[in-house]
Amino acid sequence: MTFTKGSLVLIDYTAKVKDTNEIFETTLAEEAKKHSIFDANLKYQPKLVSIGESWVIKGLDDALVNAKAGEKLTVDVPPEKGFGLRDPGKVRMIPLRKLGEDAEKVSVGDTITMDEKTGVVRFIGSGRVQVDYNHKFAGKTINYDVNVLKSLDTNEEKITAILKRHLLVDDSKIISKLNGNSLDVTIPEEIFGAEGLRIIKHFIQNDLFKFIPALENISFIETYNKKAEKPKAAPLEAKSA
Repeated sequence: MTFTKGSLVLIDYTAKVKDTNEIFETTLAEEAKKHSIFDANLKYQPKLVSIGESWVIKGLDDALVNAKAGEKLTVDVPPEKGFGLRDPGKVRMIPLRKLGEDAEKVSVGDTITMDEKTGVVRFIGSGRVQVDYNHKFAGKTINYDVNVLKSLDTNEEKITAILKRHLLVDDSKIISKLNGNSLDVTIPEEIFGAEGLRIIKHFIQNDLFKFIPALENISFIETYNKKAEKPKAAPLEAKSA
Protein backbone atom coordinates (compact mmCIF):
# COMPACT_ATOMS: atom_id res chain seq x y z
CA MET A 1 0.00 0.00 0.00
CA THR A 2 1.44 3.38 -1.03
CA PHE A 3 1.50 6.42 1.22
CA THR A 4 -0.83 9.42 1.29
CA LYS A 5 0.07 13.07 1.81
CA GLY A 6 0.99 13.67 5.44
CA SER A 7 1.97 10.05 6.16
CA LEU A 8 4.90 9.90 8.57
CA VAL A 9 7.65 7.51 7.49
CA LEU A 10 11.23 6.76 8.47
CA ILE A 11 13.84 6.42 5.75
CA ASP A 12 17.56 5.80 5.51
CA TYR A 13 19.32 7.27 2.51
CA THR A 14 22.66 8.10 0.96
CA ALA A 15 22.91 11.00 -1.51
CA LYS A 16 25.54 11.57 -4.17
CA VAL A 17 26.16 13.78 -7.19
CA LYS A 18 25.37 11.54 -10.15
CA ASP A 19 28.06 12.69 -12.58
CA THR A 20 30.92 12.54 -10.06
CA ASN A 21 29.69 9.91 -7.57
CA GLU A 22 30.56 12.33 -4.78
CA ILE A 23 28.68 11.19 -1.67
CA PHE A 24 27.79 14.24 0.39
CA GLU A 25 25.04 13.16 2.79
CA THR A 26 23.84 10.01 4.53
CA THR A 27 21.75 8.96 7.51
CA LEU A 28 24.09 6.03 8.17
CA ALA A 29 27.19 6.50 10.33
CA GLU A 30 28.93 3.51 8.70
CA GLU A 31 28.45 5.01 5.22
CA ALA A 32 29.70 8.40 6.41
CA LYS A 33 32.86 6.84 7.82
CA LYS A 34 33.36 4.72 4.70
CA HIS A 35 33.31 7.81 2.47
CA SER A 36 35.22 10.10 4.87
CA ILE A 37 32.33 12.50 5.50
CA PHE A 38 31.62 11.46 9.10
CA ASP A 39 30.86 14.38 11.42
CA ALA A 40 30.94 13.65 15.15
CA ASN A 41 28.62 16.61 15.76
CA LEU A 42 25.79 15.06 13.73
CA LYS A 43 23.28 12.50 14.96
CA TYR A 44 23.08 9.68 12.42
CA GLN A 45 19.59 8.21 12.49
CA PRO A 46 16.70 7.43 10.11
CA LYS A 47 15.13 10.59 8.74
CA LEU A 48 11.54 11.39 9.60
CA VAL A 49 9.55 12.50 6.56
CA SER A 50 5.99 13.74 6.21
CA ILE A 51 5.11 12.61 2.69
CA GLY A 52 4.28 15.38 0.22
CA GLU A 53 5.09 18.24 2.62
CA SER A 54 8.62 19.24 1.48
CA TRP A 55 10.51 17.73 4.40
CA VAL A 56 12.97 16.52 1.74
CA ILE A 57 13.74 17.95 -1.71
CA LYS A 58 10.88 17.74 -4.21
CA GLY A 59 12.24 14.98 -6.45
CA LEU A 60 12.73 12.64 -3.51
CA ASP A 61 9.39 13.66 -1.97
CA ASP A 62 7.60 12.85 -5.25
CA ALA A 63 9.21 9.40 -5.38
CA LEU A 64 8.23 8.57 -1.80
CA VAL A 65 4.54 9.14 -2.57
CA ASN A 66 4.57 5.97 -4.67
CA ALA A 67 6.83 3.96 -2.36
CA LYS A 68 5.89 1.31 0.19
CA ALA A 69 7.18 0.45 3.65
CA GLY A 70 10.08 -2.00 3.38
CA GLU A 71 10.92 -0.94 -0.19
CA LYS A 72 14.39 0.03 -1.37
CA LEU A 73 14.63 2.42 -4.29
CA THR A 74 17.08 4.46 -6.29
CA VAL A 75 15.94 7.98 -7.20
CA ASP A 76 17.56 10.36 -9.68
CA VAL A 77 16.56 13.93 -8.86
CA PRO A 78 17.08 16.45 -11.70
CA PRO A 79 18.19 20.01 -10.85
CA GLU A 80 14.72 21.51 -11.30
CA LYS A 81 13.41 19.17 -8.58
CA GLY A 82 16.57 19.29 -6.50
CA PHE A 83 18.92 22.15 -5.75
CA GLY A 84 17.88 24.23 -8.72
CA LEU A 85 19.37 25.21 -12.07
CA ARG A 86 22.52 27.31 -12.16
CA ASP A 87 21.72 31.00 -12.41
CA PRO A 88 24.48 33.16 -13.96
CA GLY A 89 22.87 36.15 -12.25
CA LYS A 90 23.92 34.73 -8.89
CA VAL A 91 27.61 35.03 -9.77
CA ARG A 92 28.82 38.47 -8.71
CA MET A 93 32.06 40.47 -8.97
CA ILE A 94 32.71 42.35 -5.73
CA PRO A 95 35.46 44.83 -4.89
CA LEU A 96 38.00 43.05 -2.70
CA ARG A 97 37.98 45.98 -0.29
CA LYS A 98 34.41 45.11 0.71
CA LEU A 99 35.82 42.14 2.60
CA GLY A 100 37.63 44.54 4.93
CA GLU A 101 40.23 42.93 7.19
CA ASP A 102 39.45 39.49 5.73
CA ALA A 103 40.48 40.49 2.19
CA GLU A 104 44.02 39.13 2.55
CA LYS A 105 42.84 35.85 4.09
CA VAL A 106 40.37 34.81 1.39
CA SER A 107 41.30 32.11 -1.13
CA VAL A 108 39.54 30.55 -4.12
CA GLY A 109 37.14 27.88 -2.89
CA ASP A 110 36.41 29.58 0.43
CA THR A 111 32.83 30.05 1.56
CA ILE A 112 32.05 33.62 2.59
CA THR A 113 28.98 35.53 3.74
CA MET A 114 28.24 39.02 2.50
CA ASP A 115 25.02 41.02 2.75
CA GLU A 116 23.46 38.04 4.56
CA LYS A 117 24.11 35.76 1.57
CA THR A 118 26.55 32.84 1.50
CA GLY A 119 28.60 32.04 -1.58
CA VAL A 120 31.79 30.41 -2.81
CA VAL A 121 34.83 32.38 -4.01
CA ARG A 122 35.57 31.41 -7.64
CA PHE A 123 38.20 33.99 -8.67
CA ILE A 124 40.39 36.68 -7.10
CA GLY A 125 42.28 39.26 -9.15
CA SER A 126 42.56 42.92 -10.20
CA GLY A 127 41.22 44.05 -6.85
CA ARG A 128 38.02 42.08 -7.24
CA VAL A 129 36.59 38.78 -6.02
CA GLN A 130 34.07 36.65 -7.89
CA VAL A 131 31.49 35.06 -5.58
CA ASP A 132 29.08 32.33 -6.71
CA TYR A 133 25.83 32.44 -4.73
CA ASN A 134 24.33 29.39 -6.46
CA HIS A 135 23.82 26.33 -4.28
CA LYS A 136 26.84 24.04 -4.36
CA PHE A 137 24.85 21.40 -6.22
CA ALA A 138 22.85 23.71 -8.49
CA GLY A 139 22.62 22.24 -11.98
CA LYS A 140 23.50 18.75 -10.71
CA THR A 141 21.42 15.59 -10.82
CA ILE A 142 21.39 14.00 -7.37
CA ASN A 143 21.13 10.25 -6.87
CA TYR A 144 19.47 8.88 -3.72
CA ASP A 145 19.71 5.29 -2.50
CA VAL A 146 16.71 5.01 -0.18
CA ASN A 147 15.50 2.38 2.25
CA VAL A 148 11.90 3.04 3.32
CA LEU A 149 12.05 1.57 6.80
CA LYS A 150 8.50 1.90 8.07
CA SER A 151 5.32 3.89 8.27
CA LEU A 152 4.54 5.38 11.68
CA ASP A 153 0.96 4.53 12.51
CA THR A 154 0.62 4.59 16.30
CA ASN A 155 0.72 7.70 18.50
CA GLU A 156 3.64 6.26 20.46
CA GLU A 157 5.69 5.75 17.27
CA LYS A 158 4.94 9.29 16.11
CA ILE A 159 5.83 10.84 19.47
CA THR A 160 9.16 9.01 19.66
CA ALA A 161 10.13 9.92 16.09
CA ILE A 162 9.15 13.59 16.46
CA LEU A 163 11.13 13.93 19.70
CA LYS A 164 14.18 12.27 18.10
CA ARG A 165 13.89 14.69 15.18
CA HIS A 166 14.13 17.76 17.38
CA LEU A 167 16.08 16.62 20.46
CA LEU A 168 19.55 15.85 19.12
CA VAL A 169 20.74 13.92 22.17
CA ASP A 170 21.32 10.24 22.87
CA ASP A 171 18.08 8.28 22.44
CA SER A 172 18.28 7.00 26.02
CA LYS A 173 17.80 10.59 27.25
CA ILE A 174 14.56 11.15 25.33
CA ILE A 175 11.74 10.46 27.77
CA SER A 176 8.01 11.08 27.40
CA LYS A 177 4.78 9.83 28.97
CA LEU A 178 1.38 9.82 27.30
CA ASN A 179 -1.57 10.06 29.68
CA GLY A 180 -4.78 10.00 27.66
CA ASN A 181 -4.83 13.31 25.76
CA SER A 182 -1.90 14.78 27.70
CA LEU A 183 1.80 14.32 27.04
CA ASP A 184 4.73 14.97 29.38
CA VAL A 185 8.09 15.52 27.66
CA THR A 186 11.21 15.50 29.81
CA ILE A 187 13.83 17.96 28.58
CA PRO A 188 17.35 16.42 28.83
CA GLU A 189 19.53 18.29 31.32
CA GLU A 190 22.34 18.72 28.81
CA ILE A 191 20.26 21.11 26.68
CA PHE A 192 18.79 23.23 29.52
CA GLY A 193 21.07 26.09 28.48
CA ALA A 194 20.74 25.60 24.71
CA GLU A 195 20.32 28.93 22.92
CA GLY A 196 17.46 27.66 20.78
CA LEU A 197 15.58 25.62 23.40
CA ARG A 198 12.47 27.81 23.19
CA ILE A 199 12.38 27.32 19.41
CA ILE A 200 12.95 23.56 19.78
CA LYS A 201 9.91 23.34 22.09
CA HIS A 202 7.88 25.37 19.61
CA PHE A 203 8.60 22.98 16.73
CA ILE A 204 8.02 19.91 18.90
CA GLN A 205 4.58 21.06 19.96
CA ASN A 206 3.69 22.11 16.39
CA ASP A 207 4.52 18.65 15.04
CA LEU A 208 2.88 16.77 17.90
CA PHE A 209 -0.41 18.68 17.69
CA LYS A 210 -0.44 18.32 13.90
CA PHE A 211 0.21 14.59 13.68
CA ILE A 212 -1.63 13.55 16.85
CA PRO A 213 -4.91 15.51 16.70
CA ALA A 214 -6.24 13.89 19.89
CA LEU A 215 -3.55 15.59 21.99
CA GLU A 216 -4.93 18.45 24.06
CA ASN A 217 -1.90 19.57 26.05
CA ILE A 218 1.84 19.06 26.22
CA SER A 219 3.98 19.69 29.31
CA PHE A 220 7.72 20.21 29.01
CA ILE A 221 9.42 19.11 32.22
CA GLU A 222 12.77 20.50 33.35
CA THR A 223 14.10 19.11 36.62
CA TYR A 224 17.01 20.88 38.29
CA ASN A 225 18.94 19.03 40.98
CA LYS A 226 20.93 20.79 43.65
CA LYS A 227 24.60 20.18 43.16
CA ALA A 228 26.45 18.85 46.20
CA GLU A 229 29.28 21.11 47.31
CA LYS A 230 32.73 19.61 47.33
CA PRO A 231 34.24 19.42 50.84
CA LYS A 232 36.96 21.94 51.45
CA ALA A 233 40.46 20.58 51.89
CA ALA A 234 41.82 20.79 55.43
CA PRO A 235 44.65 23.37 55.83
CA LEU A 236 48.13 21.94 56.01
CA GLU A 237 49.82 22.15 59.41
CA ALA A 238 52.97 24.19 59.49
CA LYS A 239 56.10 22.15 60.15
CA SER A 240 58.25 23.22 63.10
CA ALA A 241 61.84 24.19 62.38
